[in-house]
Amino acid sequence: MELAFERRGTGAPLILIHGIGHHWQAWLPVLDRLAAHRDVIAVDLPGFGVSPGLPDGTPYTAETLADAVESFCALMGVREPHIAGNSLGGYIALELASRGVVRTATALSPAGFWSRGELLWCQSVLRATRAAARSLPVDQAIRAAENPIGRAASVGVMVAHPSRMSPTALVAAMQALGASAGFDETLASFTDLMPPAPPKTPITIAWGEHDRLLLRRQAVRAAKWSGQRVKLLKGCGHVPMSDDPELVARVVLDGSAS
Repeated sequence: MELAFERRGTGAPLILIHGIGHHWQAWLPVLDRLAAHRDVIAVDLPGFGVSPGLPDGTPYTAETLADAVESFCALMGVREPHIAGNSLGGYIALELASRGVVRTATALSPAGFWSRGELLWCQSVLRATRAAARSLPVDQAIRAAENPIGRAASVGVMVAHPSRMSPTALVAAMQALGASAGFDETLASFTDLMPPAPPKTPITIAWGEHDRLLLRRQAVRAAKWSGQRVKLLKGCGHVPMSDDPELVARVVLDGSAS
């Protein structure tokens, strides 16, 4: 499947997958750090960013989105790449590791390890955030992004340090969230989302210390599922790339070293 993407660097291929409602630009804070060591391909998932939607009749689920990433890799001639993802993208990375079609997988605060109550919290927060993004005129979004209090109100649940996210990046992220054609159906599909089958390739799971969307205690379940300790991203929130780019890049590079 054809997807919008950004490609930088040389070396072993590394696919980067964003979370629900986001776009490939979520990885910009770490992109050049990763590209110094890897052939980095950051993609927009189908129905997100500027990628086309899934084919008519194909439901939006984590599994079908993983199918699209696998198809994209085949189209690009990229065999058994490393992969890293955040949130929904983290689940997709683990799903592809369970299929054995990637060399390694790194998942940052992956979806799917929630309790029923935690799932409802996640869905409620994301619906409210999207509604706000869709209703806010561009000029007001810009003013909010340039104001420290407005920036904290807009993204405080997603990042631990809103001040480290540029106003331009914040406005672009809000616009991407509001325009995501695949958002509603994908979010609804979370109700049936369970951890994938055991991985067939090496994986790394890391969790933001201050994750307010997928609460940190979900890392304990992820650790039990994977049979290994989950790395803690100190000082980071749910979308950690802007909170501590150096730390996140190091975790992804270490996870894709084999």
